[in-house]
Amino acid sequence: MTNESTKPAGHTHFKGLVELFTGNGRGKTSAALGTALRALGCGLRVHIIYFMKGGFPYNEQKALAHLPNVSYERFGGSHFVNPNNVRPEDKEEARKALDAARKAMLSGNYDVIILDEVNIATAWGLVDTTEVVELIKQKPENVELILTGRYAPKELVELADLVTEMVKVKHPYDKGIASREGIDY
Repeated sequence: MTNESTKPAGHTHFKGLVELFTGNGRGKTSAALGTALRALGCGLRVHIIYFMKGGFPYNEQKALAHLPNVSYERFGGSHFVNPNNVRPEDKEEARKALDAARKAMLSGNYDVIILDEVNIATAWGLVDTTEVVELIKQKPENVELILTGRYAPKELVELADLVTEMVKVKHPYDKGIASREGIDY
């Protein structure tokens, strides 16, 4: 999904950093999308790579489709990945996502790149942590790179400039309240 740009990428006046949002609490993707919203407000170009969210309709994507300077790509099947039984097709989709992330990051077309759920993709062995480390090391200086997902490997935490851990204190799931459309997805 792509929206036309109103400003060229590369006009940023800051050194791009690596941000990492992890932990078992809610809000990792929300934090990344909040940063994206701020960036869009300044006319920056944002690209989001969704790992393991290929077939499920996440409603933020409907909103993103109406905003200028933002694009996204979804990878993964319509099923949830079982960490105890990762299928070859899950790994293939994650490989495609990582390749797309590298291509977008190095293209010069974007100021902010978000790799949604990449942390959990590495933790569950869909992609190798060393490949994500290499991607981070290839990051152009003027690109802000944001990684989200539970179970961030220590190698990614060490490389990141900003690390925020969302801690679950209480969650509606604990009371049997299911995900709510428009709030949780």
